[in-house]
Order: sequence, then structure tokens, then C-alpha cells
Amino acid sequence: MRLVLEEAGISLTDAKRALLVGRLSRRLRELGLASYGDYLARVVEDDEERVRMLDAIATNETRFFREPRQLEFLRDEVFPRWAREGAEGARPRRVRVWSAGCATGEEAYSLAMLLLSVFGPGWDLGILATDLSTKALAKARAAVWPVERAAQIPEPYRKAYMLRGTGPEAGRMKAGPELRALVDFRRLNLAAERWETEGPFDVLLCRNVLIYFDADGKRRVIARLLDRLAPGGYFLVGHAESLNGLSDRVRPARPSVYAAVPAPAARDSRAERAPA
Repeated sequence: MRLVLEEAGISLTDAKRALLVGRLSRRLRELGLASYGDYLARVVEDDEERVRMLDAIATNETRFFREPRQLEFLRDEVFPRWAREGAEGARPRRVRVWSAGCATGEEAYSLAMLLLSVFGPGWDLGILATDLSTKALAKARAAVWPVERAAQIPEPYRKAYMLRGTGPEAGRMKAGPELRALVDFRRLNLAAERWETEGPFDVLLCRNVLIYFDADGKRRVIARLLDRLAPGGYFLVGHAESLNGLSDRVRPARPSVYAAVPAPAARDSRAERAPA
């Protein structure tokens, strides 16, 4: 469990030992290893197996239009305001979003639907979607799901942006080309020393990821994420998560939605000095 903490920042308590054992048992069988000690030795020496180990323990729970009140806030208040400001020349006609911990992509594609529904031609839109799991990212890039998942998507978006399979693809649906073109999926380990990201981001989502970090790791990751949040941007976490007491760089805007706090103005260097 210490290796998992060092590699991914995921803090697994003794209570979660059974979960870890259950998720890695299949890898032991596939590799023909007799013990978890043998597997640990393999992981230490094998970079590819280390990635597979992290894939195995990742939860990757997500769905389309999860946390609907957050998305309604973006769709009904934030995005229209930015669209007006862009039309008036008060802000660049550009929006960047980062979905950190995107799992199999439903969150990122939901955001893509919202962006395309609000911002018209002439806007530069982009979503970076990152995750630790290579397996989850492969599914996200494929952008194919059982058609039953369509029930999670509001009908206007489903009709406008999703494709229903026919013939050999019957029973499945796929994100349309407009959505796929908007999202850039990359593997990123939030515990790594370097992040290959291009900020700043106007909206940053890190939902139900911070819960896996210990207190120090959580503060460190939050600070680094906020370094990439644009002035006037928004940081979204899971409904059971909170940034209260973890950073003074954001303020609550809605439940589980935080707005960037403007940086304090620099003091005027020409101000009179107090007499000695």
C-alpha cells in the first residue's frame, strides 16, 4: 500500500486492504505468481506492470451529466455570461476546461455538449481530460457505450450530439465527431512531480478524486490545480467534497462549486514610508 501511495498519492488504509487484494488477485493469476510479495517485486522492476497495477486499483466510477446542479450552473449562468462578454469584447472568445480524473470520459463529453450548445461559431473551445488509468482512457477515446446509457443524457443533447449504432453496432451509441474533436484525453498522475498541461483553465473539475489522498497530498494537489485555474474561473469537486479550510484562493459559489478569488493588488511601491 505504501507503493500505491508513493506512485499515485492514493492513501489506502488497512480497512481497504481487502479491496486492494481483490483487485490485484487477477494479475497474480495471469502472471502465475504465488504471492503478493512476488508481485511487489515484479512491480518494482517493471514500469509497465506498475501502470497495470494502478489500472487495477482505479475505481473509474462516472456517468453522463453527473452532479446536474453544477452543470446547470455552468449552462444557465456562467457560460451565457462568458458568451455575452465575448461578444462585447470584454473577454477572449476562448474557453478551456480540464476534467482531472475523467475516468471513461462521460464527464468530459457531457461538458463538451454544454459548451457546444452555448458557444457559437468563432469560439475556441477545448477540454483536457486526464486520468491515471490507461484502461479507462482507452474506453474514453473509443467513446462507445451501451445504448442504455443514453437515458443519462437529456434528450436535446442526445439527439444533437450522440450517434445510435445500427447493424453490427446495434445496441451501442457513440459520441459524435463534434464532441470527439473537442476533447483531448491524456494520462496524468496527479501525484507526479511534473504535469504536462497547458493552462490556464476557465473550469477545472476534480470530482471524487481528492478523497483518495491523505491530508498533505490533498493540499498539495489542490494548490497545484489552482495554479492552473484562470482568474474568474471555477473549480468543481464532488458533492461530498469540500475545499473549505484547504485553500484561501477560492470561495464557495454554489454547493461543491468554488470561484477563483482575485489576487490582491500589489502594494504601490511609491507609497510614503512611515517616519523612522
